[in-house]
Amino acid sequence: MASDDGQVPLLERAEMPDTTPTIPKETAREIALLEREFVEAEVQAFRASIPLLRPLYTRRNALIASKLADADFWPRVFASEIEAYLLPSDEMIIRECLKNFTVERVSVNEAGDAGDPRDVRFTFEFDTSPERNVWFGGDGKLVKEFYWRKSIGVSEKSGRRKGLLDAACNLAEAEAKVAAGKKITPEQRLDLPEYEKLVTEVAKVEAQAGLRAERAERAADGDDDEDEDEDEDDHEDGGPADVSFFAWFGYRGRDISAEESEEAMKADEEYWGKIARGEKVEGDEEKEGEGDAASGDEFEEDEDADDDDEDGLMDAEIYPEGHELAMSLCDEVWDNALKYYVQSLQAPEFGSDIDFDMDGMEDDDDDDEEETDRPRKKAKT
Repeated sequence: MASDDGQVPLLERAEMPDTTPTIPKETAREIALLEREFVEAEVQAFRASIPLLRPLYTRRNALIASKLADADFWPRVFASEIEAYLLPSDEMIIRECLKNFTVERVSVNEAGDAGDPRDVRFTFEFDTSPERNVWFGGDGKLVKEFYWRKSIGVSEKSGRRKGLLDAACNLAEAEAKVAAGKKITPEQRLDLPEYEKLVTEVAKVEAQAGLRAERAERAADGDDDEDEDEDEDDHEDGGPADVSFFAWFGYRGRDISAEESEEAMKADEEYWGKIARGEKVEGDEEKEGEGDAASGDEFEEDEDADDDDEDGLMDAEIYPEGHELAMSLCDEVWDNALKYYVQSLQAPEFGSDIDFDMDGMEDDDDDDEEETDRPRKKAKT
């Protein structure tokens, strides 16, 4: 007998036969192989689209530089899409100083038939005039590059660094000296005093985030201490913006070299080639059980890989949300900048009466409203 809420009682559910269909091994192989081919086709289509989009982005950049330079274009776009990643202090810097932002798919050639489209370069250009910018020196340009399955450090041309980013850069510089042109070993990294210092700094930030979460919980329960300094922290929600947006330039991700990535790809191609030909391969069952065999780790993060911190980088990661933020900058901020800018002009909080013809730009609005503050994971960089 069903319960009042329409659900089947637990006892009856326990006695029900399992009706989950059993998929034969050969069919499971075909599914995994076909899914892999879908992923490869998506990457090829993405690569071919890059040369078509480049001139459009060039025209957009020219439009922004010539007619929207004084109209807060990029500050409005950033505030519209990645606000969850920004502290109030970050918002101030972006609002006052951000002049230009570009995303380049650096490895794809002009013909669009070679190079990995998931290799990305981000370039931020800031106004360095003393009356507007008290935060950055140098030429005001910050550059960060992501290579698929290969992590590199930040190329920061500003003269001022502090806090977590400073500690992360110090570790990267120390590793370069010790490794002497080779890949550093986990043992070498763990012995560096710069590593220990960075881990300590990261632990402090995580502890502060925990205190903020506790304070927010007490506030929700009505037990908040009014005497506490409300301005002690920029955020109290335990969200992505527990540290400054600019700490993202110190994000490292997984420590996989280009050579290691190439070897893994060759082994993967060999394995799936045998599967496609119906040949028996060693470790068949183990390989089929891997999560990336069916879904393709090109477009999904390998969650299991995060469980093994053999290189010690998890404890020293200063921006755990780095991958998600990079995806949001690529797939949302950069691709949809014009749409977000126009929407910001129509938003009530900006106090604008400007009317735009939004036909063709509102197709994704319903989907956008359903998105959470955290961006979706797409092509991994």
